[in-house]
Amino acid sequence: MPEPPPPAPQLSLATWFVRYGIGGILCVVAVVLLVLDPGGFGTEGFGMCAGSGLSVMLLNFLFRLGVSGDRERAQEEEARAYFDLHGRWPDEDEAAARPVRGGPRRGGPPRSGG
Repeated sequence: MPEPPPPAPQLSLATWFVRYGIGGILCVVAVVLLVLDPGGFGTEGFGMCAGSGLSVMLLNFLFRLGVSGDRERAQEEEARAYFDLHGRWPDEDEAAARPVRGGPRRGGPPRSGG
């Protein structure tokens, strides 16, 4: 059975601040600018700060989404290598695994008797 993935590392305060704090602060500043000066500079400042704060948060989200896809691909490759060696997927129990004649294979039509 393959070993479980290592635990996710703890986020340091600096990493947390860069990922979530900067965008959050910019969004709060946007609302404050709009409340202090609802016309003129307040609306322009709101648009600038809210847009940049939300952009930082969205960029972080998309980056984290891409990294998780890489992790899933690596796990899939490990599972395929295990299947090639043992003829069953790692999460199948051995009793449910059907015997494989002639070695494991992927895809294609089923083999006829023989």
